[in-house]
Amino acid sequence: MIDIHSHLDICEDYEAMIERAKKFKILTCGVDVNSNRKALEIADKFDNVFACLGIYPTDALKISDDDIARELKFIRKNKEKIIAIGEVGMDLKESGIGTLTRQKETLKKFVLLAKDLNKPVIIHSRKAEKETIELLEEIEYDKILMHCFSGKIKLVKKIIENGWFLSIPTSVKNTLHFQEIIKLAPIEQLFCETDSPFLHPDKGFPNEPANVIESYKVIAEIKGLNLKEVEKQIENNFKNIFQK
Repeated sequence: MIDIHSHLDICEDYEAMIERAKKFKILTCGVDVNSNRKALEIADKFDNVFACLGIYPTDALKISDDDIARELKFIRKNKEKIIAIGEVGMDLKESGIGTLTRQKETLKKFVLLAKDLNKPVIIHSRKAEKETIELLEEIEYDKILMHCFSGKIKLVKKIIENGWFLSIPTSVKNTLHFQEIIKLAPIEQLFCETDSPFLHPDKGFPNEPANVIESYKVIAEIKGLNLKEVEKQIENNFKNIFQK
């Protein structure tokens, strides 16, 4: 199984979490300068952990354009050590509409880097779903993975039409919106994630990569497949976007 999105660097006792999910692939995403380096450190130590580097949209607002340029350079320098760019995107829940222009400029830099490196890009789009999709469409890049997408169903349909991917968090057990996404999206465009330590399947804390099985189970139930069939298809999805 594959946990396509986690934050191991902020998980207490992440080594024990990795051990409990040692048969799974785990992607750990950086969100700032420090967590990017920690993601590389963890991925270097564990064979089943893969690093994704980026700057979270609200973190990007706290630093200068020169700081962002330096981090883009750092990511490029470490391109052989990473599997994707992320977590990057836009967020209008934690910041006002007045920040939108700069958020767009920053996201564009990271997506263009992903395109240049031929790496998938993991996108955060909370309360800025429409604006994020429009920007991504302008850039015309297809290795797009929409993390924990909470936008309107018409936007979900747009993502599917664009051939991008959607990751289903373990909170899907109790969230009708993500269950609806599973119904709408072809399984060929789905991944599963924990967003550890967040989005626990049973509303607890902390979440951990081993719980990603809960997303697989819900997909299997809704799609009328067995668990092995879901595992095989999502493994194929992984190969199609991360290994080509």
